[in-house]
Amino acid sequence: METPQAPFRATLGRSVKLLGAFRKEQSDPDFFYGMLARDTVAQLAAYTELDGALVADVGGGPGYFTDVLRAVGARPVCVDCDAGEMMARQGAAPEGAVLGSALDLPLATGSVDVCFSSNVLEHVPDPWRMADEMVRVTRPGGVVYLSFTNWLSPWGGHETSPWHYLGGHRAAARYTRKYGRSPKNVYGAGLYPVSVGAALRWARRQPDATVLDALPRYHPRWATPVIRVPGLREIVSWNLLLILRRR
Repeated sequence: METPQAPFRATLGRSVKLLGAFRKEQSDPDFFYGMLARDTVAQLAAYTELDGALVADVGGGPGYFTDVLRAVGARPVCVDCDAGEMMARQGAAPEGAVLGSALDLPLATGSVDVCFSSNVLEHVPDPWRMADEMVRVTRPGGVVYLSFTNWLSPWGGHETSPWHYLGGHRAAARYTRKYGRSPKNVYGAGLYPVSVGAALRWARRQPDATVLDALPRYHPRWATPVIRVPGLREIVSWNLLLILRRR
């Protein structure tokens, strides 16, 4: 994969480019996740030095983000609870991968410089326990990068969207009837409703970390104020990004 070169800029053009790539998530995952990983690592680098940093990639699966982190000089550790998912891309787990749960990270307290997670929080039954674990394993002064797809966003139901607005179970049943198989992300089993409001409350009450940023991850920077509007933020933000610094 290519190493990100230019400084990160959250422009409208970047948002349009990501939306176009998103349409290929199912048909060409290497293209989509490769682009997303490069964009995300460039975004992360705007908050912390990555060269030489020990980075925990929580829920990193097949290692798209791990590969790009390594390309920019970081020392990534991919942590995932699903061995099959980790081997899905190359037939082997990413180099240095660790099998373990995001709810009980197999890492020592304060052991990593950066704890990173992209679109995993909505897939665990206890999201704030996972978030607490990410803070725990980060050293004082280190950075936590946590993003997730909020339930009431247009893609909140993942492949069952937009029918999730009528209820998660109903959307899953409709998907099964239409395609003759259950969705990959089954509501109540592998997909859970997480809100922007709940995430902001968790972050602001977190005793061991300070919030550096809270923004709609894929939007232009000028759209950030929408995060301050209850109700509206749940629908239009699409994906929330929290950046915290460990105390």
